[in-house]
Amino acid sequence: MFDFQKLTVYQKAKDFQNKSSELIKSHSFDRITKDQLKRASLSIMLKIAEGTARTTRKDRRHFYVIARGSVFECAAIIDHLADNQAISTDLKDALFADLEELSKMLFALIGKLGEFRKMY
Repeated sequence: MFDFQKLTVYQKAKDFQNKSSELIKSHSFDRITKDQLKRASLSIMLKIAEGTARTTRKDRRHFYVIARGSVFECAAIIDHLADNQAISTDLKDALFADLEELSKMLFALIGKLGEFRKMY
């Protein structure tokens, strides 16, 4: 087993990616939206995995920051789909709950690896 597979945040990212894949298969979204959601959801778990392979705190932090950016990208796509009635509000809320949890977990990992400056 690889180190990244032991991380709860990786397991949750993998679960979200599986949910995203099922969503894409079960709905008829346009090709660009499907591609973006597939790439962004996959990027979360891939960047977490890649970050664990890095040897410095700064490098690990960098990949976790990118993973968190992909979480936000997924949230924007889901928000867009809900706004256009392509998915239900209930589904949006459920997916947002998963994404919020991932965001918080990544934020905590990032915080442990380096200092944050508050951005307003």
